[in-house]
Amino acid sequence: MTGKKDIENRKDIELLVDAFYEKVLQDETIGYIFNEVAKIDLAKHMPLMYDFWETTLFHKANYKGNPMRVHVDLHAKEPLKKVHFDRWLSMFKETIDELFHGEKAELAKTRALSIATVMQIKIYQASEKT
Repeated sequence: MTGKKDIENRKDIELLVDAFYEKVLQDETIGYIFNEVAKIDLAKHMPLMYDFWETTLFHKANYKGNPMRVHVDLHAKEPLKKVHFDRWLSMFKETIDELFHGEKAELAKTRALSIATVMQIKIYQASEKT
């Protein structure tokens, strides 16, 4: 037994997302994409991320955005490469493993892999058309 609990609610999602972004924004490989290219406004961005993951893990209909469009547009400003997605995924999984253990935690890691994979395919397809 790990002593960690599973992701059970929005408060857990907020803990996960906050811990993840704390690392990502300082990361040598991908931090600049968030800070300098996307120039994310954390006050606006974080509630969107909470909604996204709550929708993804608990089927709540909170998230109303289009993450594919956002990332295709971002790719047009700064090429998003496999190394970027691999780093994002690695850090996300690492953050989950540090904080949680259980079925939803595993689901979050699986969904993150799916999202990263589909996003890379869509970005590649979009850049092929231009």
